[in-house]
Amino acid sequence: MDTKNDHIICKLIKVSGLVQGVGFRPFIYRLAIEHQVYGWVNNGNDGVLIKAQAGAESLNSFIQDIKKKAPLASDIWSITHDEVQPENFGNFSIRKSNNQSNEITEISPDIAVCHECLSDLRNQPHRKNYPLINCTNCGPRFSIIHDLPYDRHKTTMKDFQMCETCHQEYVNVLDRRFHAQPVACNNCGPSYQMLLNGQIINNLDEIFHTLDKLLKHGKIIAIKGTGGYHLVCDAINQQAISKLREIKMRDAKSFAVMFKNEELLSSYTELNKNEKAEINSWKRPIVLLKSKKVLAAGVSNGFNTLGCMLPSMPFHYLLFENIRQEVLVFTSGNISDEPIIISDAEALEKLENKVDAIVSYNREIFNRNDDSVAFVANNIVRVMRRSRGFVPSPIRVAADVEGIFAAGAELTNSFCIGRGKQAILSQHIGDLKNWGTFLFYKESFERFSRMFQFQNRLIVADQHPDYLSTQFANELALKSSIPIIYVQHHHAHIASCMAEHHLDEKVIGVAMDGTGLGTDGNIWGAEFFLCDYVDFERVAHFEYYPLPGGDKVIKEPWRTAVAYLYKIYGAEFNKLNLPFLQKINKQELQLVIKSIDKGFNAPLSCSAGRLFDAVAAMLGISVFSGFHAEAPMRLENVIENNFVEPYPFSVDNEVISFETCIKEIVSDVLAKVPISNISARFHNTIITAIFEKTIQISQKYGISKVVFSGGSFQNRYLLEHLEHRFEKKHDVAAYFPARVPANDGGIALGQLLIASKRREMNFI
Repeated sequence: MDTKNDHIICKLIKVSGLVQGVGFRPFIYRLAIEHQVYGWVNNGNDGVLIKAQAGAESLNSFIQDIKKKAPLASDIWSITHDEVQPENFGNFSIRKSNNQSNEITEISPDIAVCHECLSDLRNQPHRKNYPLINCTNCGPRFSIIHDLPYDRHKTTMKDFQMCETCHQEYVNVLDRRFHAQPVACNNCGPSYQMLLNGQIINNLDEIFHTLDKLLKHGKIIAIKGTGGYHLVCDAINQQAISKLREIKMRDAKSFAVMFKNEELLSSYTELNKNEKAEINSWKRPIVLLKSKKVLAAGVSNGFNTLGCMLPSMPFHYLLFENIRQEVLVFTSGNISDEPIIISDAEALEKLENKVDAIVSYNREIFNRNDDSVAFVANNIVRVMRRSRGFVPSPIRVAADVEGIFAAGAELTNSFCIGRGKQAILSQHIGDLKNWGTFLFYKESFERFSRMFQFQNRLIVADQHPDYLSTQFANELALKSSIPIIYVQHHHAHIASCMAEHHLDEKVIGVAMDGTGLGTDGNIWGAEFFLCDYVDFERVAHFEYYPLPGGDKVIKEPWRTAVAYLYKIYGAEFNKLNLPFLQKINKQELQLVIKSIDKGFNAPLSCSAGRLFDAVAAMLGISVFSGFHAEAPMRLENVIENNFVEPYPFSVDNEVISFETCIKEIVSDVLAKVPISNISARFHNTIITAIFEKTIQISQKYGISKVVFSGGSFQNRYLLEHLEHRFEKKHDVAAYFPARVPANDGGIALGQLLIASKRREMNFI
């Protein structure tokens, strides 16, 4: 016992946050030895509990260092401590985990392999070149866990018995692998194998040698990753890229690529310090970077940005050491819009006849977890797809969200459950219109409910009755006799960003996206609200235009372009001889005009996304669309950054009209003005319209906080220029999404907070 301090005290310390699966208990043990603290530490499902006894000075230093020196992947939310009666401790010990509390602690996301393990990969005899090496600071977590507390028998490692060497590391509190649940080595752990032409290859050196030959000759390989399979090929080989597009049934969308190292990445892309920090972080997301050197043309498919990542698994490092290729396409292992494949059986069934080889390992992936995607704008990391590395870390909120299930939206879906003041967003689920994705959605809800001991008391869903997420919520409410409420799509968007920034007051909300059912029965998507969590008032919006063919306009942007032109010019628009009209079947064009005239299958929309579609089609950039939001993305892609002048627009009775803007765009197209200039002027018009209308609303209603959300704010040009405008307007504070996706992947968080506030106010 510490004798330097006369006054010995004992405290019960509770640490809440991401403190399981990140080496927190051995960290506490080593810290206790350093500060001459006696007592114990253990894991519960409500956090880490410590009973610490020492002299007052030593104990205070010990508590301060918990926060100051915590493991890199941990995230401490709170440290509370109460003085208790001293005991006769003889040492400091780590006690067995318990789960007696009804509260929950965080489950660690999967963590990229650490530098220490990469060193062990070279030097540790029993782990030399072991492709699944890990320790308490890295390795699989969420992808392998069945239940809490996070112990080996509750993970997919339960079938792998540790050898004596690994066991000694596992029980040695001073070892970096103390209680590292996936700990294993060449002698006792999971192993890789390759399926090639019906034959199984188990020798790792032979696997790498074969991969080198296959990739050199343009072959496609399915490789099992942390949270699912990837489809992999040489990123320099155009023939391989074309074959991969056939397999994926994906004609237009860019592929993500993995670079051997940061030095090589820097030679192909522009990489600032924030992008460098994010792509090297333990989360290892895909980061969208500006290209400066071209890979095979089919990788980015005409875009000037590239989705890049660095190796995250030890296997990736070994792979690049043993092949000649230095840049590989690493795209999700799925077909079309199906969920990423995680089981070896499914990979065999769906991929064996499509790819040239399958490389897998015999540890099960329990929780499907696609790659996360982020970009940096104005030196801030913005998450676009929140999955591996981020999930299931919760979002801390100020409200009590206990027992609320938020079903989310239809596209880029994720759901959310509430535990105390923690909003737990699911991993990226995807488009629920795909049946396999919907099954994944339901499975994930059941698993989250079990893992986080979630007792459903209130359900909240989008007000659109046709969304499968809403239908699932309705069935759940009916089956369980749980109350359900419905929330307008764009109100949820604004509430999501409010939650991220801990706002709970009346704000101006600006929501810009592709679609969302409005309270007037029309399709919204360019909304200016006065709102809080309880309710909203719509005070302005873009002008309504018909969408001939309904959902067909998403894949055929020319339809929306024709709707705008027909409303502005009437039947005379055909005489303008705009080049894009030559690509459209004349009979189909007449059917679209009839649809508009009769109001048949032509719902009214004020969507910003559809306006971007229309302009992209008029410019001939994207007359037909191969994937969601392709037209707006390609329109942004051609911008001339030095062109700052906007087009004119008008405001009448709080309706913003872009009729004059469209007329000038048509004139510029006919005058053969470069589309880069037209795109820049159009973007500047939208930026100016949003900024001026927002300032006008702020002055009229005396509200100084503006919250932005919706998929349109993933447009880097739009986002950066709007932020710059508001930075100069010191009497108005602007808030944009960052940690939570601006797209529909963040909708569920907003739904959750709206439901919580309405429950608090007894409005349910």
